[in-house]
Amino acid sequence: MDKPTIVWKGSPNFGDRKGYKPLAIVDHIMSGTLIGTDSWFANPSSKVSSHFGVGKNGEIHQYVELTNSAWANGSVNKPNWPLLIPGVNPNYYTVSIEHEGASGDVMQEAQYRSTLALHRWLMVTLGIPVTGDTIIGHNRIDSVNRSMCPGTGFPWDRLFKDLIGGSDMLKVAVLLYTKEDFWAGTDVAAKNGNCAIFVRPADHSVPADAIGAQKLIVVGGPTTNHPNEVLLSGNDKYQTAAAVAKYLG
Repeated sequence: MDKPTIVWKGSPNFGDRKGYKPLAIVDHIMSGTLIGTDSWFANPSSKVSSHFGVGKNGEIHQYVELTNSAWANGSVNKPNWPLLIPGVNPNYYTVSIEHEGASGDVMQEAQYRSTLALHRWLMVTLGIPVTGDTIIGHNRIDSVNRSMCPGTGFPWDRLFKDLIGGSDMLKVAVLLYTKEDFWAGTDVAAKNGNCAIFVRPADHSVPADAIGAQKLIVVGGPTTNHPNEVLLSGNDKYQTAAAVAKYLG
């Protein structure tokens, strides 16, 4: 996957990842301009930053290296994100992308093409699969103060369709019994072309998009009775890990 053209701007506002790897891309809306965001992120007193910013004209700016954590997703308030690690700052394991504009704006085509290219490159570079829990809006982390981020005009349906490859039916999907199976599931997804990953909700039901996939690989938990299921489970987490290791070869 070719790296899109990115203009380095830099920000003094960043930290290390404390040993965590990025497992999700978090999309934001600037509620302002790209130039204004450049200036704000360059100001140490703002104490905020993002890894990237995408302008309406399609220009991509980078403020923080991927090996470091940006200061964009740290506040957790009534989250709706199953991959959240309790007690750990989300900045340590996320990558953030800001988008020029306001909440209700319809994204310009040049801006959409650039953010699509950036998402694709990040997914390949960081091994992040396509799933509704690994590509999220800021509102999934803070549903109170950031309920409108990345905005009502963000093209979620088009983005996921293009990232998956334009097919309404997934060819392969990975289903995790709990979020603790995420890293094993990521390795399984990588073996299958970084396919989509789903996490069962608290009631352990199976998401409709997962059961609708042509092939479903289940990591942990019981069978889903999918007609083309690969079950990588055991009586405990150690047996499940052994089943995954055997599958990965």
